[in-house]
Order: sequence, then structure tokens, then C-alpha cells
Amino acid sequence: MPYPALLVDITIFVLSLWVGFEVISKVPATLHTPLMSAANSIHGIVLAGAMLIAVTANNAIGYVIAFLAAALAAANVVGGYAVTGRMLKMFRKRPAVATAGEPAAVSPPANAAKPGSSAVAANGSGSKGRSA
Repeated sequence: MPYPALLVDITIFVLSLWVGFEVISKVPATLHTPLMSAANSIHGIVLAGAMLIAVTANNAIGYVIAFLAAALAAANVVGGYAVTGRMLKMFRKRPAVATAGEPAAVSPPANAAKPGSSAVAANGSGSKGRSA
């Protein structure tokens, strides 16, 4: 066998694919997107690996592999942040939109007393809306 190191590398690669598939397939659908978007941003280590390949490359095939690895790793990291941003937008409150016949909803001022509360009136009487 002329390349035993290559056989070991291919075996490790296939085993890591299998383990990754098994782990991801066990994640419930409701958690899959949040976990994967965070994991994609962590995959910046792949970008570091692509740079290491580029440094050690000494022929055209090595440079092509390094370029492809860097491009795919960068796309993975950017995609992870894009998916996370889209997910977070889903949880933001949307502003109330007034229709043509209705006035826009106006929130009360922060210091306004709620009905039935024992807030002190502006004149200091504390009489729940009755003037003294």
C-alpha cells in the first residue's frame, strides 16, 4: 500500500461525516436552526485550516484546495450570521400599524397612573382622581 497516511486521513474523514450526521439527525426540528446557525459561525476554524493549507501548499493543486476551502469556510461563517440575524428578526415586536379608519395606538406616558391605582394626584392629595 503506497499511501497509508492517506488511508488513515480518509478513514477519519468518513468517520467524522458519520458522527456529524448522527449527532445532527438526533436534534429536534425546533432546535436545529438555532444550533446550526451558531455552529456555522464557530466554523471559522475551518478558515484557519484553509490558511494553513495555503501556507504549506507547494503546487497548483494545493493552492486550488486552499482557495476552495477558504471560500467555502467564509461562506459558511457569513451564512451562519445571516441565518442568525433572520431568526432574531422573527422574535422582534412589530410596531402597531394603524388602518385608514383607526387612529394609531398611542402608549400612555411612563409616569401615568393606571386605573384603580393609588397614585398621588398632581396636587399631592392622593385622592384617586377626586379633587380636594
